[in-house]
Amino acid sequence: MQANQYTIQNQNITFLDLMERAGKAVFQLIDQRLNGNPVPIHVFCGLGNNGGDGLVLARYLVEHGYIVHTYIVNFSSNRSEGFMQNFNRLKEIVTPWPYQIKGIEDFPKIASSEIVIDAIFGLGLNRSMESWVKKLIQYINASQCYKISIDVPSGIKADEAPETKDAVIYANSCLTFQSPKLVFFLPETAGYIQDLEILDVGLDQKFIQQLPLNISLIGKQEVLPVYIPRDKFGHKGTYGHSLIIGGSKGKIGSVVLAAKASMRIGSGLTTVVIPQCGYEVLQSTLPEVMVCENDSDNYIIDFEVNFIPSAIGIGVGLGKKSKTIASFKKFLKVNKMPLVLDADAINIISENNDLLELLPESTVLTPHPKELERLIGSWKDDFEKLDKVKDFSNKYKCIVLIKGAHSITVIGNQLYVNTTGNPGMATAGSGDVLTGIITGLISQGYTPKNATIFGVYLHGTAGDLALREFGYQALMASDIIKYIGKAYMDLFVEPEKKG
Repeated sequence: MQANQYTIQNQNITFLDLMERAGKAVFQLIDQRLNGNPVPIHVFCGLGNNGGDGLVLARYLVEHGYIVHTYIVNFSSNRSEGFMQNFNRLKEIVTPWPYQIKGIEDFPKIASSEIVIDAIFGLGLNRSMESWVKKLIQYINASQCYKISIDVPSGIKADEAPETKDAVIYANSCLTFQSPKLVFFLPETAGYIQDLEILDVGLDQKFIQQLPLNISLIGKQEVLPVYIPRDKFGHKGTYGHSLIIGGSKGKIGSVVLAAKASMRIGSGLTTVVIPQCGYEVLQSTLPEVMVCENDSDNYIIDFEVNFIPSAIGIGVGLGKKSKTIASFKKFLKVNKMPLVLDADAINIISENNDLLELLPESTVLTPHPKELERLIGSWKDDFEKLDKVKDFSNKYKCIVLIKGAHSITVIGNQLYVNTTGNPGMATAGSGDVLTGIITGLISQGYTPKNATIFGVYLHGTAGDLALREFGYQALMASDIIKYIGKAYMDLFVEPEKKG
């Protein structure tokens, strides 16, 4: 909204001019894709500014010879100025006027071969819908036609999950303006969009860049400045010594994955602390890794090592034996080195909240959903979850990674939304690999913040590259490690241009 006002003032235009740009941008993309195809187009307009955008689009479609049916979803007596101005402009060129929908009996016939433009609410929905409007949305969804939503699918709110899951437009395509919205990346709302396009409507980019935004979308251009190139005269000591502590009988593989990922991401040295049952496994599987054998056969009872590591990853396969927990507590009281906590390290802390006060500042926690719930408590929707994680991060001065299709790194009130990765990575051991990656990056001198953001990006990119070879179902965590090198190389590959 601030960017809109600044653009209007700085470019000496009106809000209606900006709405004209938005509607025209949507038209140009649709026109490019249809290329004159005479498919009937149904434009459903609400009574606010989203509806105004739809009316601008309808006018352009009519002026360019498309078969257009425009409907006003008349759920209120209130109309925005932008809606009224563009409603009057459309009335000047169409006969009959846009059709008024006031209830179920007014629903038009829509064939599955036709197109629906959804301009009912956008992000302007701030109250409960009329029951007949919910039924209209359900009716549009049931039509099986191709649906295009302007800004966001109607039924989605800016800051809370939909009241009713089937009262949201399932958009085949969503055309949003200038920058993506958080709702496009959250599990409860992202599923309503198959394809997303971001349209430039000429908002002042310099002003947008200097806004104190608390959400950043992380892609290649965002992580490239973070990358630290290798020094020609560097040696293994230059790139840090990672320590991975974990493993218990039957779960040594998790340490193998984390340690191998730490080495593959570039850690100069990696040492693991494991129980005796894993000694031969590690020595034979990863000859590059050093092993500190513990006194216990099946689980860890001592976290101490005879060197100072650059970063420590703890928790993969650790287990929760009483002696393990006691040793972990003892370790936290004396440790000053950067920490990455995963799996049972998080579970132990969740059951012993006093340990949170012992974490070094900027400790990285990488819980899966159930571990996160144990840590912060349950939540009613994704928005409350984010609020709770932000509060937790602020209170304990830590970094929390919310893992998912679009993993979100939470640092205080700042959110960093990742754009890489795929459903094939939802497999055992993928999180262990990520723990090793982040630990290895911190060891090389990346700050915990940059290591987490960059590590999540590289982890997802490696998974995307592995997908090409293995597909979704066959992808394994070890395949992600295999492609870490190519993920680094991909940083310097120009993205393919659309069209």
